Amino acid sequence: MQNSATPTHCPYCALQCGMNLTPAAGGTVEVTERADFPVNRGALCGKGRTAAAVLSSRLRLTSPLVRSGDGTLVPASWDEALDRVAAGLAGARAGHGPDAVGVFGGGGLTNEKAYALGKFARVVLGTSQIDYNGRFCMSSAAAAGMRAFGLDRGLPFPLEDVPRTGCVILVGSNPAETMPPALRYFSELRANGGTLIVVDPRRTRTADQADLHLAPRPGTDLALALGLLHLVVAEGRVDEEYVRERTSGWEEARAAAMAHWPEYVERITGVSVPQLREAVRMFCAPEAAMVLTARGPEQQSKGTDTVGAWINLCLATGRAGRPLSGYGCLTGQGNGQGGREHGQKADQLPGYRKLTDPAARRHVAEVWGVDPDSLPGPGRSAYELLDALGTDIRALLLMGSNPVVSAPRAAHVEERIRSLDFLAVCDVVLSETAALADVVLPVTQWAEETGTTTSLEGRVLLRRRAVTPPEGVRSDLQVLHGLAARLGADRGLEKGFPTDPEAVFEELRRASAGGLADYSGITYRRLAEENGVFWPCPAPAAADGAAPGAADGAAHPGTPRLFLDRFATEDGRARFAPVAHRAAAEEPDEEYPLLLTTGRVVAQYQSGAQTRRVAELNAAAPGPFVELHPRLAARLGAAEGDPVAVVSRRGRAVAPARITAAIRPDTVFMPFHWPGEGRANTLTNPALDPTSRMPEFKACAVRVEAVES
Repeated sequence: MQNSATPTHCPYCALQCGMNLTPAAGGTVEVTERADFPVNRGALCGKGRTAAAVLSSRLRLTSPLVRSGDGTLVPASWDEALDRVAAGLAGARAGHGPDAVGVFGGGGLTNEKAYALGKFARVVLGTSQIDYNGRFCMSSAAAAGMRAFGLDRGLPFPLEDVPRTGCVILVGSNPAETMPPALRYFSELRANGGTLIVVDPRRTRTADQADLHLAPRPGTDLALALGLLHLVVAEGRVDEEYVRERTSGWEEARAAAMAHWPEYVERITGVSVPQLREAVRMFCAPEAAMVLTARGPEQQSKGTDTVGAWINLCLATGRAGRPLSGYGCLTGQGNGQGGREHGQKADQLPGYRKLTDPAARRHVAEVWGVDPDSLPGPGRSAYELLDALGTDIRALLLMGSNPVVSAPRAAHVEERIRSLDFLAVCDVVLSETAALADVVLPVTQWAEETGTTTSLEGRVLLRRRAVTPPEGVRSDLQVLHGLAARLGADRGLEKGFPTDPEAVFEELRRASAGGLADYSGITYRRLAEENGVFWPCPAPAAADGAAPGAADGAAHPGTPRLFLDRFATEDGRARFAPVAHRAAAEEPDEEYPLLLTTGRVVAQYQSGAQTRRVAELNAAAPGPFVELHPRLAARLGAAEGDPVAVVSRRGRAVAPARITAAIRPDTVFMPFHWPGEGRANTLTNPALDPTSRMPEFKACAVRVEAVES
C-alpha cells in the first residue's frame, strides 16, 4: 500500500466522483474527501463512502475456483483454472464453430479491459457473440442520439452547465437515489431562478424538489413528449429560424406530433391538460433549457423513439447545440459510456466505429495486426445472447456482470446459464451468476489497478491503483493474456494482450483515432495533470518520420461542449424523428390489471453483488419491497410490511409491502438489487426495442396478491 492518500474515483455510478484513498489502522483503507474534482466537489453518497469495504479479503474471492466431480466449487491454482477455461472455450469452438462461444462484459470494466475484451472475442476466439450489460443501461438514448445528432455521448455538455440554464425537464430519473451528489446541480438551478420539471410515475425524493411533477402511466413517456411538442406548435413557440438553419425532417415530425392533441395525451398518460400547458410554458419561457433522460423512458420496447420525441422537443424550440441548452442522458453504470465506445457492444469497434463499415474494419485490423476479413460481423444483443445460451452458444466467458439478478425474465436467463456446456466468470465476489460457473477467476477491483473510465459527461478519467491486491488475485488483463497464450500460442496472440493498462490504453488511442469517440490525444499523463479530458480529443498530426503518437502542434483541449457549431451528421444538421405513440409491449388486462415499474434505492447498486456485502448499506436497505398505493393496499387487505406477491406472465416475486401515496394507484414499484424470491427481474418483460435492443424493464402487466404469513 502507498504511504499517502491516492486521488482516484468511486467504482460505482457514472458520476465517477473523485475521492482519496488513505491507509488506515489494521491494514484497512479510508475513503476521504477530494474537493478538487469538479463533479462532486468532495461530496459522496453512502456507497462511495463505504466503497473500500469490499477491498477486504474477507468479503471477496482470493483464489480461483473450479467445479469438482461432486459439483461443488473448490480452490485451484491459476494454471489449472486458466487451462480449464481455455479447454472449455476451445472445445465449444472446435465442436460447434466460433459463434458457439459467447462473451458477456460489463459497464463497470475500465476502458482498457473493455477494449481488450472486445479484441479478445474477435481476434482470439473469432466470435461475433459479444455484448455487455450496458445494453440494459442507455442503449436507447445512444441510438436516438446517433439518429438525431450523428454522435452519442451521455451529456454533450458538462454538469456545471445545468445550474446555469433556465429550465430542466428530468425524465425518468431519480438522482436523489441513484447519484446523490448530482442532486446539488438541480438545487443550484432552482436557487439561480431556474425551474425543474420531473417526469416520473412515482413522487420520488427527486420529484419532491421539482417545481412541477408530471406522473404519467409507465410506458407512456412517448405520448407525453409528443403532446408537449403539439402544444409548442399550437401555441406558436417553435424557433422557426433555428429549425430552418440547423435541422432537417421537421415537417414529418411536426405532422406526427399534431396527431397527439392534449386531451388525447391526457387519456393515455393520466397527465392533465393544464399540467401539459404549464410544462410547455416553463420550458419555453427562459432563453436556455435542457431535457435530461434516464432509464425511465429508455428501458422500454419503444425507448429509442421515446428519447427521439424528447429530442424533437429540444430541436423544435432551439434547445440543442446552443450554450446552456441541449438534450442529455444521465448514464447509469460507472463506465457504461466508455464500455461501448471501445468494443464490448455487438455491433461496434473501438472509437465508436461501426463493425459493418469496411474502412473502420481496415483501420482497427491494422492496429490489431490482423486481416480485416478475419473480423466477425455483428452479433446478438445482450438479452438475445443470453437467450441463446445452451442452444446456439455452448460456452460463455463473463466479466463484470451478474445477469442472474440483473437481466429481464431472470428465471429464464438463469435456466439458460445453467444449460451451458461451460461457463467461466471473472469477478471480485462470488455473485449469483459466478456461483453457477465451472470456473471462477478472482480479479482485481478499482483501487487495486490503474485504468481509465469515461463519465456521463464524456470526461475520460484516470483511476489510480492505491492498494496491493490480495495474494491469489489477478487483473482481467492478466486473465486475457493468459487465455490468449493458451488459445493463440501458435499465432503469438498473447503479444497483443499486454498486462500493463497504460500499454493497452496506448493501443486504444491508435484504434480510436479518427473515430467518433477519438481518444488519440489523451494520455495517462494528461489525465493525471488535468483531472480528466473530454472526448473527442484527437491527437495533433504526427510529424514526418515521428513515432506513432508524436505530434507537431499543441495538444487538443478536449471537447466539453458538443454541437455548438454543427452536429456530427454529414450535413451538420440535427435530424428530427417522425415518431408516434404506441402502447407498451404488455398492457394491463383482467388477469394482470396493474403495471410494474422497477428501479434502484440509494444504499444499493445494480445487482447488489458488492453493495449487499457492506454492513452499513445492508442496514439502510436490507431487502426488496413492493411499493403500493394505499387504495390498492386496502383492496388487498395488506398492511405496511405484510408480504405480498407480484405475479407476471414470467413468474412470481414476494416482498414486504411499502404503502405510500407517492405512487400511482395503477402502478407498483420494486427495486431490482436482490436475488431469491424478491427478485424483481423474475417479472420483467424482455420485449426489445427494434433499434436499440433494449428490454422493457420499466413497464409490464402484473397482479398483486396477499400472502398468508
